[in-house]
Amino acid sequence: MPYFSDLPGGNVFFMLKVLIIEDEHLAARRLIRLLKDIEPDVQILATLDSVKSSVEWLEGNQADLIFLDIHLADGNSFSIFDQIPVNTPIIFSTAYDQYAIRAFKVNSVDYLLKPIEKEELAQSLKKFHQARPTEPKVDITALAQALLGKKTAEYQKRFMVMTGDKIKSVPVEDVAYFFGQQKYVFLITRDNRRHIIDTTLSVLEESLDPTRFYRINRQFIIGFDSIVNMVAYSKSRVKVELNPPSDIEAIVSIEKSKSFKDWLNG
Repeated sequence: MPYFSDLPGGNVFFMLKVLIIEDEHLAARRLIRLLKDIEPDVQILATLDSVKSSVEWLEGNQADLIFLDIHLADGNSFSIFDQIPVNTPIIFSTAYDQYAIRAFKVNSVDYLLKPIEKEELAQSLKKFHQARPTEPKVDITALAQALLGKKTAEYQKRFMVMTGDKIKSVPVEDVAYFFGQQKYVFLITRDNRRHIIDTTLSVLEESLDPTRFYRINRQFIIGFDSIVNMVAYSKSRVKVELNPPSDIEAIVSIEKSKSFKDWLNG
């Protein structure tokens, strides 16, 4: 619904004007659909897919809110702020930079993990509306440093598992992939042993080296070395054949297909 802000002099009608910067066209269309479901009167000013087009647009236009994907067709979106000052509130979106979540929280910037869920988007919009008219100041430099500093991060090296009544430690080098089923998360070793581990896939994403592991959908985090073969699947998706074989099909979600291919390219 339209937003009304309680400003001096009475309620003021506020028509939300949004700029979307996203290089995955399916993800952009999904975001627009969800936005209009939540706020039917939202106005989408433009949908851009590159740093260059974003800088050009922002030089002569102003939005109330920007949805900004971190990785764009021609580079990291933080380079936008090196070329032009941006004072507009921003909600970041990312498919695999989950290790930067703490930095986003510290700097009072909201973020959405892909694929974006309607409930999470609604919460982000609520946060944005509640912050007006005193919008938080964003330390873009600190955010960029946190994001680009991921290469020096410490990643998990071992996982504690139970084997009967015995406890053992599995080195990360012995892990082929992880998958979630119902309320459990399973660790699958290279020698095809299955262990239940006490964590969630979201927590694992933050603790694993992103050059070695990738979350292809809501159910799987796969290791690069566990990939045996990849097959084209419907709707531009990719089916991944794993070693050891999985009883559940490992299919890259539509939203992650492009970033998965980028990950494969290193």
